[in-house]
Amino acid sequence: MNIALVGYGQMGRMVHDIALGRGHSVVTVVDPTIVDPTTVDPATDAAAAAGGPVYARALAPELLTGVDVAIEFSLAAAVVDNVRVYAAAGVAAVIGTTGWTDRVDAVASTVADAGVGLVYGSNFSIGAHVFFRVAASAARLVADLDEYDATIHEIHHRRKKDSPSGTALTLAEHVLRALPAKTTIETGRLDRAPHAHELHVSSTRGGANPGCHTLYLDSEADTIEVRHQARSRIGFASGAVRAAEWIAGRTGLYTVDDFVNDTLDPEHRGTQC
Repeated sequence: MNIALVGYGQMGRMVHDIALGRGHSVVTVVDPTIVDPTTVDPATDAAAAAGGPVYARALAPELLTGVDVAIEFSLAAAVVDNVRVYAAAGVAAVIGTTGWTDRVDAVASTVADAGVGLVYGSNFSIGAHVFFRVAASAARLVADLDEYDATIHEIHHRRKKDSPSGTALTLAEHVLRALPAKTTIETGRLDRAPHAHELHVSSTRGGANPGCHTLYLDSEADTIEVRHQARSRIGFASGAVRAAEWIAGRTGLYTVDDFVNDTLDPEHRGTQC
């Protein structure tokens, strides 16, 4: 499969390595910070040494000739315009960029008109989605036990720009569906006691932690913790490549849940976790 990478930061480079390791070819790399292909040193960059992609600063349809799937980890402001380019080129896409889903209707329309496939989500790590299922199951087990209260805390490295993370919000949505007593997600600093119906999601930024998310089910008697600790970005990057393999040949707009459900439980394709 021929892949285009849109966004070539740490995640894009890891996706590059994993794609090559799974037998794919990376034929195009697009990132506005690229000055010249020679800025990637084949002697120190395993991805560049193993392949020979075309490097460009801006996405254009001609860069997608022969491409099967584009994998994008870029900026939220660029997603809608980039999807129009994928659609014009007839190329499927995996969108791992977050912060743009208030414009998902425009993306859905573009994808439908072009008859291409697109899958998007805040976290493509298969392990993280197993965690979502385990956390939701734990929450359901205490749903009728008034003594337990639920909270969520997440930790990320000091360079992460958003807070809370998209993964934390996804976890909160799963927990909310499992706990009828919780009806809203509260992500701000609380200078008051939380309301009983609020699921408080708190965040810490600092150091180099690639991502730790914890659901606490707490009572006066004990505390139950369900935690997912990412050791690196490998899980996210590997999941994105697997999603590219999955979306190739499909048409329509899908969420990462569709991909994960099909991967973990093929008999329930398209259902929500």
